[in-house]
Amino acid sequence: MRFQDRREAGEALGRLLAQGEHVHPVVLGLPRGGVPVAEEATRILGAPLDVLVVRKLGVPGYPELAMGAVGEGGAMVLNEDVIASAGVPPDEVARCAERERAEVSRRTARFREGRAGIDLVGRTAIVVDDGFATGATARAACRIARERGAARIVLAVPVAPPGTAASFDEADATICCAEPRDFMAVGRHYVDFTQVEDAEVVAILRAAHRGGASA
Repeated sequence: MRFQDRREAGEALGRLLAQGEHVHPVVLGLPRGGVPVAEEATRILGAPLDVLVVRKLGVPGYPELAMGAVGEGGAMVLNEDVIASAGVPPDEVARCAERERAEVSRRTARFREGRAGIDLVGRTAIVVDDGFATGATARAACRIARERGAARIVLAVPVAPPGTAASFDEADATICCAEPRDFMAVGRHYVDFTQVEDAEVVAILRAAHRGGASA
């Protein structure tokens, strides 16, 4: 399966999510690429939309290879196998985490524009991204949602490596449109994988808030 763009992927994901029952759901898009996917899913589900800010910790010299991730509330997930195989010393991991935590704070303020995050207590948190390879950011996001009181966590992505989506202990359920055997990178499964800018994320969240989708 190859999606035209993130919005088409969001529609496909939303239809798949709509087949299940979700108690008082909130859709949480991972910025930046997961937010337009999440927006389309919310249209189908009729659920409120919010953002959950998470940042990947890239291996020095190989930024696309995730050795972990950090997110709101001080959450951090480390991929110890990647750290060991890449030979990244603990002090370098700590420096990277500190740098990315600062970026998490900046983006949270930018995207929410002073609005508080939607209360997740007792609700189903549907964590949405445009896909994942190692899943480090998704794991951190699920952990954050759990810490914020979500009663159930559903991880939802359009595309992932075979078997990866089902391996998430951090989520109560995983929804994935496609797990291609020839998976190499998320972007290869989109015709248009143009980078999503901060301004687009802000506009989507602002419109959701104005439309009353923040309850």
